[in-house]
Amino acid sequence: MDGTLTLPAHNFAAIRKQLGLEPGEPILEAIAKMPTAAAQRATGLLHDIEMELAYKARPQPEAAALLQSLLARGKKLGILTRNGEEITHATLKAAGLSTFFEKDSIIGRDTCAPKPSPDGVLHLLSFWNAARSETVIVGDYRWDIEAGFNAGINTVHYDQSGLFPWPEFARHKISELKQLQTLF
Repeated sequence: MDGTLTLPAHNFAAIRKQLGLEPGEPILEAIAKMPTAAAQRATGLLHDIEMELAYKARPQPEAAALLQSLLARGKKLGILTRNGEEITHATLKAAGLSTFFEKDSIIGRDTCAPKPSPDGVLHLLSFWNAARSETVIVGDYRWDIEAGFNAGINTVHYDQSGLFPWPEFARHKISELKQLQTLF
């Protein structure tokens, strides 16, 4: 969602600093290693930071048209995010994209182990009764496409820069969202 359907807004280095984490350390995994009281404080602070960003979310220029087109073609849409689901709903609402997704098709860290775990993908596959061969994950970061790769579904790396730094996990590579129209 963040960086794919919405414009990138997270400064992860600054968030790590606010949480007292080491530079480059994955945030959720670092919090999981903390003692209980420290993890609860960090989780609360992270929630506040993410909610503030959610209220400011703006869509990618092509996102609404793409989602409308996919729905018109009978595609099921879901969100798999490392955010909490409350944050995800707030983000989608602020970006004007909430009407494209059913509530039960939004999976965050509250429901499943966070990406790159395939758990969220597998959850959606089960919920939709969907075949792996007909399912696609689109993401702008390694964990997105690695989760799809780990679940055995089609993976699309969306990278506006065209650099595509994780080719081992991406079956398809796009630099514009509208390119999805011709892939599937």
